[in-house]
Amino acid sequence: MVVVEQLANELIRAERTKTPIAPFTERFPAISLPDAYQIQLNYVEQKKAQGARVVGKKIGATSKAIQSMFGVNQPDYGHLFDTMMYADGDTVPLESLLQPKVECEIAFVLKKDLVGPNITALDVIEATDYIVPAIEIIDSRIEDWKIRFEDTVSDNGSSALVVMGTKPTKLEGLDLSCLGMNLYQNGKYLESATGAAVLGNPIYAIAWLANALSEYEVSLFAGEIILTGAFTAALSIEDGDTFTAEFAHLGSVSASFSNGGNLK
Repeated sequence: MVVVEQLANELIRAERTKTPIAPFTERFPAISLPDAYQIQLNYVEQKKAQGARVVGKKIGATSKAIQSMFGVNQPDYGHLFDTMMYADGDTVPLESLLQPKVECEIAFVLKKDLVGPNITALDVIEATDYIVPAIEIIDSRIEDWKIRFEDTVSDNGSSALVVMGTKPTKLEGLDLSCLGMNLYQNGKYLESATGAAVLGNPIYAIAWLANALSEYEVSLFAGEIILTGAFTAALSIEDGDTFTAEFAHLGSVSASFSNGGNLK
């Protein structure tokens, strides 16, 4: 039997003490996907009780690269809190994290609610106010990233922090499936990718999310930030690193990482 509140408490404690915990899927082999989402929702309620405010949602494991890296075969999602947010060019404190990795993606900001089921790509386009480039810092409260799908779902989609670009861009006239991104680490080019890596198009990822959330009576709301999923595989972070993602038409977003960064 999976004790939802107990396992959510473990995640909260691991985050606070910076001490990873053993995978839930090892200790509770029968854990189901609905169990995992109930653990996440309990975790979210505990964070809200501590004063955090939900400002959006994130979609994870949308690219084949990420799915292969973590051994999953479908997307997942998590909640974003106001305490997670940084701006382009900020220095992020590594001491606030356990075992962080960087992902670069597109963030949508909504002007209308999206309430599934039956949300289409057209619905997403009509509900979007603008998009910006973003860097998501993922992290795992599960030791050594030994996660199966139910572990990362329980762990709020392995979310940690978000660095938001500052140049809003409207969707009109953009084909996000073809939109390219170049990724740099400490000024050195690493790799390129296009939006097609994100379920074929990041817009499709949001439609998937709205419909998946409806199963748990959770919606996407006007004003929320939606992270649509990484263009490439996640990258490990070292003290002193700076990552920059340059997106065609959208501009760039950059974040530095330091053990002397600015704690939220």
